Amino acid sequence: MNRFLLALATALVAFSATANAQDFDYGKFSHDELNSKSYKNDTSAHAVVLQEFGNARIVDADRITLDFDYHVRIKIFDNKGYDNGNIEIPIRVSSDSQEEITDIEGVTYYTNESGEAIKVALDKKNIFTVKDNQYWSTVKFAMPALHNGCVIEYKYHLRSPYFFKFKGWDFQSDIPKISSVYKVRIPAVYNYKISLRGTLPLLEGKQYEPGIERDCFSINGIKADCSAFLFAMKDIPAFKEEEYMTSKRNFLSAMNFELEDYTNLGTGAKMKMSKEWKDVDRELKTDESFGSQIKKKDYFKDKLVPVLAGKTTELEKAYAVFHFIQKNIKWNGFLSAYSSDGIRKAFEKHTGNTADINLALITALKSAGINVEPVMMSTRDHGQITKIYPVLSEFNYVVGRAEIGGKTYFLDATDPLLSFGLLPLRCLNDQGRVFSLDKPSYWVDFAPQSQSSTYALDFKLQENGKLKGTITTFLTGYDAYSKRKAIKEFNTVDEFVENFDEKMPKIKIHKFEIKNIDSLESALVEKYDVEIDVYDNMDAKKLSFNPFILTRISQNPFKLEERSYPVDRGMALTERVTLNIELPKNYKVEYSPKNVGLALPNNGGRFVTSFQTEGNNFNFSHIIQLNKAVYGPNEYPYLKELYNQIILSEKLDLIFTKS
Repeated sequence: MNRFLLALATALVAFSATANAQDFDYGKFSHDELNSKSYKNDTSAHAVVLQEFGNARIVDADRITLDFDYHVRIKIFDNKGYDNGNIEIPIRVSSDSQEEITDIEGVTYYTNESGEAIKVALDKKNIFTVKDNQYWSTVKFAMPALHNGCVIEYKYHLRSPYFFKFKGWDFQSDIPKISSVYKVRIPAVYNYKISLRGTLPLLEGKQYEPGIERDCFSINGIKADCSAFLFAMKDIPAFKEEEYMTSKRNFLSAMNFELEDYTNLGTGAKMKMSKEWKDVDRELKTDESFGSQIKKKDYFKDKLVPVLAGKTTELEKAYAVFHFIQKNIKWNGFLSAYSSDGIRKAFEKHTGNTADINLALITALKSAGINVEPVMMSTRDHGQITKIYPVLSEFNYVVGRAEIGGKTYFLDATDPLLSFGLLPLRCLNDQGRVFSLDKPSYWVDFAPQSQSSTYALDFKLQENGKLKGTITTFLTGYDAYSKRKAIKEFNTVDEFVENFDEKMPKIKIHKFEIKNIDSLESALVEKYDVEIDVYDNMDAKKLSFNPFILTRISQNPFKLEERSYPVDRGMALTERVTLNIELPKNYKVEYSPKNVGLALPNNGGRFVTSFQTEGNNFNFSHIIQLNKAVYGPNEYPYLKELYNQIILSEKLDLIFTKS
């Protein structure tokens, strides 16, 4: 990942160039823009940003605020680009202050059937604010009169009291941009670390160099200079999301700002913002929403007496406590690294956020004598964590890390179907920070997670052209969790099987058995006695059958020409299919797929098929193995081709001939 670091203290060049960088005119359009049918650099794009300009600065009016102006013009080619006309602007709110959006203006230009250019302004009555939660609201409006080929333009002003959190700028989005410019002015008393994330370079040239604006800022009559910057890109490709990735914010080309320190103009003292981990450790130990909660182990002492009865080993005790918390506190849908109401109230109400549940789990395990510590992390959708210095706002989740019998277990009790030691997929994101009440915090890698499935199909071909036999599946890890979740969506297991039977019209289920649905630490085992219609392929003497009736991959999840960010599945994968068929004496196998053996570089995985015959019996096996949770962009072409070969192989049928 390319990085672009600028030290504001060294911004001592002339300001004349950046001072002339101004916003483009509002309310103007060209007939060339209205008449254009596609964007030359990406003819598949449904919309393109023609111009985008932002201007952020810290100002000193009646109070210190961060003022931000945004202005954009977007060409919409067809109705698939209409979503770009639905505008949502998130704003921070709190009990004593909040961000404000003002001066919203918008206009849509389009050409009518007579070729006349029509201009329709946004009605301010259609602008409204929705409260999302106690921390965020969203300002929403829809651009009027959207047509294929129209151009929309809007702008607004944001004033924020949270100037310590300087506004970042995303150059890249899900549609391409022709031009994107961000103008920044920061008083020299505030020292921000400025970084460019992503792979795209900034425009070069002296007009984009930092500059100094003299006496631009004052507090209590004391003046300060400002550092001014202009960041720009042109011909920016769309960021195209694909399966198996963490938050796109990790990879979008964007400017980031992190306040390191500032000077108190009243005293001249330098106030450091970037704390050290030892400072954070000390704070978290006494934080009422974190460290203070896990000191309350006496709360669970009496409650655990019946839970631990008859349990002799540490692992048995840990299992019992884990499932006790799972059953007694239901997740309310909110993610957090901090307890909201406290573990006592969460237990009494039987509901809480992720931290309420997992801090209760940690506290209860400690009460049972288990060596366990909290691990703070950022979920996959939330983004990566800064490792160099603490940024507590980047943590939005907490789990437990237990040491039992020389083995490490990461524990999350927020889902009643998660087995002991299995983290939800949302947690499989880089590393976590272990916090202890009696030793310094440290980074830790999460234990490898896995999904494993084995499908055993054992059939006998009947004279009437039907296959009779059994389908047995063995699922562990995340595959077992996913199947348990699917089963629990139905009122009964019978309803689940009935639905499965209906979705497979050529399969008739005569009998079934599903084991270990509620035994989360055991493999989930399904066994079905079935009868399968082998369809007529060419004539009555030839029958065909595809063995991938349960597991066929129909589409390659990897479609990009190249991918600039990793393939992050979160876990390794093993899938095995074995098929045994006994044929009548008057049948033989006329065609079977060829044996395949493919391997990814650096022992990254493999795809193997094998076909063997012995008399009237034949055996077919199929293995997909992905040994890594994360594959780099350089491995993407190999992974993509592996899936191409899997799909080709799974399309081919076995053909039986009747003599």
